[in-house]
Amino acid sequence: MRTYTSPEEIDAQMKAEKERKKDEEEGAAQTDVAEDKLTASGSEDSDDEGSQRRRAGVEGLIEIENPNRVAQKSKKVTHIELDEPKQLSRREREEIEKQKAKERYMKMHLAGKTDQAKADLARLAIVRKQREEAAKKKEGEKKAKDAKEAAAAAARGMNSLSLK
Repeated sequence: MRTYTSPEEIDAQMKAEKERKKDEEEGAAQTDVAEDKLTASGSEDSDDEGSQRRRAGVEGLIEIENPNRVAQKSKKVTHIELDEPKQLSRREREEIEKQKAKERYMKMHLAGKTDQAKADLARLAIVRKQREEAAKKKEGEKKAKDAKEAAAAAARGMNSLSLK
């Protein structure tokens, strides 16, 4: 069964739409006055003209909230806030946290407070001790060899004296 809208209902809808448009224009005019006071310029914005475009067909009667149809509003240079902190993405935040954690670890490692640094220092101490012992042993062997050679030279000298 089909239902038709009566002409009275259409007139009532049209009047309500006109009143709503007047309210929007008054609100836009008030914001324009406020913007003119702030920027002290008499030129009108092209964004306001784009938002006040005529609606064709059913679009004027039905409120449609499609985010894809929303016109992108460009920001004026005077309205861009440079002082507000930039919002970082999750990946950027994680990367910064990762770098800070690495720096903290390196500081602790250089101070010798990490387990790996303690193990490295212990290994280094063992190697130093082994090298010192090896150097002492080598020096002792060298002294023994020198003493042996001196004794052999002295014995040869005595042998040569006794032959003469």
